[in-house]
Amino acid sequence: MAKKDTKEMSFMDHLEDLRWLFVRSAFVVIGIACACYFIDDFIFDTIIFGPKDPNFITYRFFCKVTHYFGVDDAYACAQEFNFKIQNQEVSGQFSMYIWTLITAGFVIGFPYILWEVWKFIRPALYEKERKMAGSFILVSSILFFIGVLFGYYIIAPLSINFFATFNVSKEIENIFTVDSYVSMMKMSIVASGIVFELPIIIYFLAKLGLVTPDFLRKYRRYAIVIILILAAIVTPPDIPSQIIVSIPILILYEVSILIATMVAKKDENNE
Repeated sequence: MAKKDTKEMSFMDHLEDLRWLFVRSAFVVIGIACACYFIDDFIFDTIIFGPKDPNFITYRFFCKVTHYFGVDDAYACAQEFNFKIQNQEVSGQFSMYIWTLITAGFVIGFPYILWEVWKFIRPALYEKERKMAGSFILVSSILFFIGVLFGYYIIAPLSINFFATFNVSKEIENIFTVDSYVSMMKMSIVASGIVFELPIIIYFLAKLGLVTPDFLRKYRRYAIVIILILAAIVTPPDIPSQIIVSIPILILYEVSILIATMVAKKDENNE
């Protein structure tokens, strides 16, 4: 059986490698953020403020679904959103602009960050496992971008639709700050992308022996409760939205159990 890299590194050497991992990743993220400056109109007008439009594809899809099942749901088929977005701080728009471009740089540059992470953990892997670099980066990137799309097309529109149409009195006018709106968009997108990395995280935890299939099965009921709580936090407080968000995460959890089972069987065969 192929062995791991026998070159020993001190704790300080590992910290130095980790420092350069962050430095190189930061340079790439900032570089992509600078490049995004040239398409900032598309990023803000089309992407960031896209879900603000009642004709956004997600709203039209859910409206057609409700009509298909013979349900006339004004919530799913909103004609207009009665809210405004404004800036209340002197440097509010500039700060929001910079951090949004940096977030875009992180999302676009995520495959490179994965490559840096792979190079950092590579010495601790067996020779056969080192050859999986391409598969690791490809699968992890696909999962991340699927999560990003899920956050953008599902979580963010559901949240905007709910909070834009919710009103306890006609005397109250919804005026959201640009920082709160953009922060909600970024949180929905980035957090969803990271959550979809669950199978990859479980794979490495299983390789380290920190997680076993039996452990995941034993605490499945608790995991379901936690997933439902998380779905309630990141989505509007209505049951359909929570179910829509919870289902993909529950599927990822079941996939993680399968991955942990495969890792356990492979380790047994190696032994």
